Amino acid sequence: QGKFTLLRDTRTDGSFLVHHFLSFYLRAGCKVCFVALLQSFSHYNIVAQKLGVSLAAARERGQLVFLEGLKSCLDLLFGEEREEEQTGQPSPLQFISESASNLKALFDFVQTSLTPTGGDSWKGPVLLVDDLGVLLSLGAAPVAVLDFIHYCRVAVCSQLKGNIVVLVHSHEDSEDEENELVVNSLCHHSDLILWAEGLATGFCKDVHGEIKIIKRASLELRGEQDHVQIYQYKIQDKNVTFFARGLSAAVL
Repeated sequence: QGKFTLLRDTRTDGSFLVHHFLSFYLRAGCKVCFVALLQSFSHYNIVAQKLGVSLAAARERGQLVFLEGLKSCLDLLFGEEREEEQTGQPSPLQFISESASNLKALFDFVQTSLTPTGGDSWKGPVLLVDDLGVLLSLGAAPVAVLDFIHYCRVAVCSQLKGNIVVLVHSHEDSEDEENELVVNSLCHHSDLILWAEGLATGFCKDVHGEIKIIKRASLELRGEQDHVQIYQYKIQDKNVTFFARGLSAAVL
């Protein structure tokens, strides 16, 4: 409880980690607020069904609050009628149509979604974001994005004793300085980093990539060092196989 987990990918697609955490927390009976900026609801639902979880059922029973970023952006940009207008609540992505990159509406959405009500019996709140870099592409300033994560950490991790899982993309030779600034800042603030990387030698059908698991040393324990484990992995239809480097079944 109270942990911030950063999912980071380089030269590969780390979305399999998002699907894992989404199905994991729903099966565990947690209240999940999923800020999905990259794909549609049906995409996540199809993958979740393969993992034995129904997102539609979770949403109906109030366990899952799903923000479909693609649809919200289109509604804002093309001025279609929205449910938010009917309920009197601003869109969580209101900053797109405003001059200032203020993510307060998005934070209010997260806080409202995860604050327990009298009838809630969920085990703990979870905020899941896929993918944080999309906010930068939509015009939010890096400082605004980092402020948003900071306030979410205070509200979700500290006050509600919940967890936050965020996916970001990164490239060592990227010229996108704003994205790299956000990624590096989040690495310093996270409790656990799962860093998926493509193989330096290129594509291999039996080894899809390498994952670095970095357990950050507590700031309170001086002299402690980060604990790093490195595995290779292969993504299958319904699960992922992990093994030590060079010990793929194809090699052995």
